Amino acid sequence: MKNILITGGAGYIGSHTAVELIHAGYGVVIADNLSNADTTCLEGVKKITGRDIPFYKADCCRKDQLLPIFREHRIDGVIHFAAFKAVGESVEKPLMYYHNNLLSLVTLLEVMVENGGGHVVFSSSATVYGQPPVLPVTEDTPRMPATSPYGNTKQICEDILADAVKAYASVKVVILRYFNPIGAHPSALIGELPRGIPNNLVPFITQTAAGVRKELHIFGSNYNTPDGTALRDYIDVVDLAAAHVSALKRMEAYDKPGLCEVFNVGTGKPLSVMELVKKFETVNHLSLKYRITGRREGDVEAVWADTSLANRVLSWKARRPLEETLANAWAWERNIRGIT
Repeated sequence: MKNILITGGAGYIGSHTAVELIHAGYGVVIADNLSNADTTCLEGVKKITGRDIPFYKADCCRKDQLLPIFREHRIDGVIHFAAFKAVGESVEKPLMYYHNNLLSLVTLLEVMVENGGGHVVFSSSATVYGQPPVLPVTEDTPRMPATSPYGNTKQICEDILADAVKAYASVKVVILRYFNPIGAHPSALIGELPRGIPNNLVPFITQTAAGVRKELHIFGSNYNTPDGTALRDYIDVVDLAAAHVSALKRMEAYDKPGLCEVFNVGTGKPLSVMELVKKFETVNHLSLKYRITGRREGDVEAVWADTSLANRVLSWKARRPLEETLANAWAWERNIRGIT
């Protein structure tokens, strides 16, 4: 059995990826410093899979905290989620983002190289495209100047990985550029659990529906889009998690050194913020109170994916319908709030 270390594995995408890896026959080890998560989702992963997962409270910026994990387990690959991820916060606290997001990757790569290398699946983002001049974006779409420090850290991390692969034959890399992950596991045992005010749209929607938030804020209504709200590509988190399994299998099947590939992971279908809000109301038979506010600094007007490369090379495709995704998101929110 191959062992995969998931950094940031106690978080939203990390916990769902742990489930998909276990279902695919991998061993899983999780490291997380719990700065933006707790162990709630780890307990959910255990209930879903019936497996005890080795967990280390570790900061990926700290070599002394990563090395024991590699000494105690044979780590064949790493899925690297450990990063700060809020666009708005990165504008307010750029140094915190550059320190954490860059140093954690460099430190992880150093430890991997010292321990024989391995496969790396890197959690990148559609933010690397900035506001693209042509839509949908392909992997060959030029990266535009980042609109936020968060986006810039993802661009720099991609460059670090490309340089590392050239220098170290023992390292293979697949970079997944996520679009907008939403939803929760169908079991309602794991899902997105933000601390404080949510930075992402769907948990803000579900918290408003649950009465935790007084109203939903929609950032901007004067974009050059059909209804004036921003256009995004929303992908079910379970579909996204499955893409990481496909990325690992791609590296395992690639028998030459020097692999560093990039894939868009989305649905390829643009949806406006307002359309998503209305769809949530329809699917879950409720009404939300919302207010239009000003645009949020760092946000782009429209971006969605061309996923044909991932469909072809990774044999992966987004499969879950939006209605199911939004129903699962609300089921998760109800579960954690004790709403029947």
